[in-house]
Amino acid sequence: MKIIYSPEFLRRYERLPDDVKEKAEQCEEVFRKNPFDKRLKNHKLQGKWNGFRAFSVDFKHRIIFKFEVNDVVRFYSVGGHAIYF
Repeated sequence: MKIIYSPEFLRRYERLPDDVKEKAEQCEEVFRKNPFDKRLKNHKLQGKWNGFRAFSVDFKHRIIFKFEVNDVVRFYSVGGHAIYF
């Protein structure tokens, strides 16, 4: 699986506290092995983000992503629930 990071994702990721970055990296490792691992709480999004999915980094933080062609996944955004709006 190849993961592409959008510019928005990279900007938001850089602003995260170090402990959240560490958790996000651990979750990405799990995601690469199995994107639907129950620990990630992977779910479909609706409304503005219809067609996208998100998974949990911790209780507060999420990563918004989309499956693309040829085993490619694009990470669009990361942060608290405000990223959905």
